[in-house]
Amino acid sequence: MIELIVLDVDGTLTDGKISYTSTGEETKSFDVADGLAIAVWTKNFGKKAAIITGRNSSIVEKRAKELNITHLHQGVKNKQEVLEKILEKEGLTWNQVAAIGDDLNDYNMLKKVGLSFTPANGTHYLKDFVHVVCKNSGGNGAVREMLEYIFKEDGLEEDFLNAWV
Repeated sequence: MIELIVLDVDGTLTDGKISYTSTGEETKSFDVADGLAIAVWTKNFGKKAAIITGRNSSIVEKRAKELNITHLHQGVKNKQEVLEKILEKEGLTWNQVAAIGDDLNDYNMLKKVGLSFTPANGTHYLKDFVHVVCKNSGGNGAVREMLEYIFKEDGLEEDFLNAWV
């Protein structure tokens, strides 16, 4: 059973585009459906979530707090190494982890986890080995799709649906 989800940000939780205002402030857009599913995962089911991303952004920090994501690691070069430390801290095994990423900096981490995903717009290098290639693109419901898949596979789909009513 999956106990921890690991999320990349750019290209997974977002569409991968980085925008700047005229004053130089970075902006990002997140999919509400992704956020609702993550909130149910952490709040209703008491499961863990982690963001491991290569960039640093105060916007990501804010989003992680909104969604009750317990592990936030930004500016990461070696995602697999960071995830190993999270697993030690949480007392989990690789098989209890599902992760989603869209590019080569996610490769090693995705190869190790029990269940791996890439959005529809992920690089073909990941699509060759991940367990699930999502129909949705990053920033457009790929994380929601991932969570719905996990809820179904782990026999929690009815409880997931009941969380909405």
